[in-house]
Amino acid sequence: RLSFNAVLITSLTMRTIEGKVVVLGAQGVGKTSMVVRYIGKMFSHHISPTIGASFFTCNINISETKVKLQVWDTAGQERFRSMAPMYYRNANAALLVFDITQPATFNSIKSWVKELQRNVEEPLVLCVVGNKTDLESQRKVAREEAQLYATSIAASYFESSALNDSGIEDIFLCCAAGMITLSQDKLVQTLRVSAPTNTDTTSSRILNLSTANSNEKPPLCCR
Repeated sequence: RLSFNAVLITSLTMRTIEGKVVVLGAQGVGKTSMVVRYIGKMFSHHISPTIGASFFTCNINISETKVKLQVWDTAGQERFRSMAPMYYRNANAALLVFDITQPATFNSIKSWVKELQRNVEEPLVLCVVGNKTDLESQRKVAREEAQLYATSIAASYFESSALNDSGIEDIFLCCAAGMITLSQDKLVQTLRVSAPTNTDTTSSRILNLSTANSNEKPPLCCR
């Protein structure tokens, strides 16, 4: 299991990795709320449905690497489904989000996995996310069932609540850590990796990543 320890540093020679994250799932599962909660540090009960896709960026520093995430939050409505390949083409990570109170949204992520397998040629980081844990009393999708499915597709499994700001940071940290692993794979050509530069990081939060097993790597989904 990944763990992260935050420390403050004054300067560091860092390399930069820039990769694309696509957020997929049915309408109303809370995809936009998750992204806005993490990147914008806010939550609203009145977020309008996404039309097409929305684009966000954020930087995560892990050890001596700065990971720049380009986050594409896609629309969940069926009428926009045909546009999806345009957004997840060349993706390096995918968040497959469902609502733990709506079994149909869990079943729908299986079709997104098939789409990714057909359209994404390179290995990518996969995360299955059961959202809205603030509605635990209304849960209809068992954690064990979702965890088992995630394992079957070589994905990491997370549960989160955008309302309570619970579990969301770990999801994006997993994406960043996974991209560092991908950057070492010669089959991956879409990640942009720059050489180390002297960077002033006085106000940056640097995350030192460790795993319970030193040989363990973030799960990757391969075509």
